[in-house]
Amino acid sequence: MKIAMLSKTTVKYIQSLSHKKFRDEEGVFIAEGPKIVAEFFKSGKLKCKAVYATRQWLDENKDLLTGIAQENIIEVNETELTKISLLTTPNQVLAIFFKKENEIPGIKNNVSLMLDGIQDPGNMGSIIRNADWFGVKNIICSHECADYYNPKVVQSTMGSLARVNIIYTDLENFLINHKEIKTFAATLDGENISSHTKIKEGIILIRNESKGVSQQLIALCNNKITITKYGKAESLNAAVACGIILSHLI
Repeated sequence: MKIAMLSKTTVKYIQSLSHKKFRDEEGVFIAEGPKIVAEFFKSGKLKCKAVYATRQWLDENKDLLTGIAQENIIEVNETELTKISLLTTPNQVLAIFFKKENEIPGIKNNVSLMLDGIQDPGNMGSIIRNADWFGVKNIICSHECADYYNPKVVQSTMGSLARVNIIYTDLENFLINHKEIKTFAATLDGENISSHTKIKEGIILIRNESKGVSQQLIALCNNKITITKYGKAESLNAAVACGIILSHLI
């Protein structure tokens, strides 16, 4: 285990990973805080490149670090952690993980989410947590969606990121190539989900609440579903809508 002052080069490198360009070039991403870092280690699906943590965290989590080379476990103090943290309030540990290899999802016999233009990192992270809660294994995203390795997305998933398969692709082509699977577009004029039967297979399409699902994608869907409105709000937050829909359909 290293105990060392962090060099300016190391600090600059870690801070650069807040940008997608550098995360893609390096094939890594950042996770922070005891809960999220522990979840990623326990998942067994993510390989760790380096850990920067306080003495307290290292002493309490020795069992998580057995597979990491000692030179990649760096003890830091609170001041050093503040220098490299992307959080307003750093919390004991920052780890750099290699991105996992996501595959084209198994759509048959599964309920999958399809996200069109979900750009807010907080929404994206919450939707991934929703998927994990309801046992949804696959999320198919348009290229306009937020990068799920964005630090804000990673933090808001609270560890669910490791358990959900996520890909980015052209949604129209994906639907055309999976015509045999029922699709459900969340719209304002669809069938009330409270009266809809449960599903064990299908693709649920959700879009940024301010724009709604594109007409091109709606045309490729078999079904339109909606959450009945009783008040005067113009729209529901996409992550909230996702949770409600999943609670009724699964």
